[in-house]
Amino acid sequence: MIKRKKTRKIRVGNLFIGGDAPVAVQSMTNTKTSDVAGTVRQIKQLEKAGCEIIRVAVPDMESAKALGKIKEKIGIPLVADIHFSHLLALEAISQGVDKLRINPGNIGSEEKVRQVVNACKKKKIPIRIGINGGSLEKDILAKYKKKVTAAGMVESAMRHIKILEKLNFKDIIISLKASDIERTVESYKMLSKKMNYPLHLGITEAGTMFRGTIMSSIGIGHLLYEGIGDTIRVSLTADPVEEMKVAWGILQSLGLRRRGVTVTSCPTCGRTKIDLISLAKKVEKLVEGIDKNIHVAVMGCVVNGPGEAREADLAVIGGEGAGLICKKGEIIKKVDEKNLLKEFMKEIKKF
Repeated sequence: MIKRKKTRKIRVGNLFIGGDAPVAVQSMTNTKTSDVAGTVRQIKQLEKAGCEIIRVAVPDMESAKALGKIKEKIGIPLVADIHFSHLLALEAISQGVDKLRINPGNIGSEEKVRQVVNACKKKKIPIRIGINGGSLEKDILAKYKKKVTAAGMVESAMRHIKILEKLNFKDIIISLKASDIERTVESYKMLSKKMNYPLHLGITEAGTMFRGTIMSSIGIGHLLYEGIGDTIRVSLTADPVEEMKVAWGILQSLGLRRRGVTVTSCPTCGRTKIDLISLAKKVEKLVEGIDKNIHVAVMGCVVNGPGEAREADLAVIGGEGAGLICKKGEIIKKVDEKNLLKEFMKEIKKF
């Protein structure tokens, strides 16, 4: 049983991050935020795929002014991602966003920071301090001999935290993302010992679908297994909807949360008498849209099949030109291979 570190509980729109709240799944749009229709369309797709918090880039005032229109058309909390400009932050707040992603030390004078913090206090909007290994402050880089280190990332985070705490603001969430697993994991572990603000986990610039899935699964999975982390974002150079599949896969694999149908399948071997690879792929594809919290197993032979069938809600065990369909470990029917997928899907939908 994974025991999560207890962190401060912070409200973000209609949900909570930290404390006893479940690990939340989030993503970021790749549309132009000023394109309200296109951005809303993508957010709706992400909502359907399991996204619980959505972040949008706010590079200019046109984008900032579009936030209110986007907000009124979606059902999940909206986060404005802003760099350097306190005016964009103030506009985003006035548009009704649910959270800001902004580093207070990068938006100018103390007075500008104070204006943003006061506006956030008034509307009870939390701030995520987002530290990226690729954009550390020059003096911190110099201190660590121009190398991006976990210690330097933590130092940067603590610097920004102190700016907000000095203004009596504590609705803070923090992320520490590097493009490699080692520094990311090390920095989160170091920071989690220093404070109890909720942590947003992710590996930045993780890569394409293949590499990004591996990097994110290892990095995020490692930290979650250690009990560290309150919300996650899988970063992929791909359709953001793909990020949802990986994020939920990580949570389901660790037993932290379940959503939809979990599919277990064996790797096949010389004993397999049916086209198991094709069958497993088809089952996985067909159950994507089924929002039922069940576990199915697709097995190739009688060696591992019966054991997996006992642990799954529903299972199919391949034979020679046919297969057995089991429910809670009990055989309920034997089906010819050509009808196996059809009959198995019937049982999943009936379950």
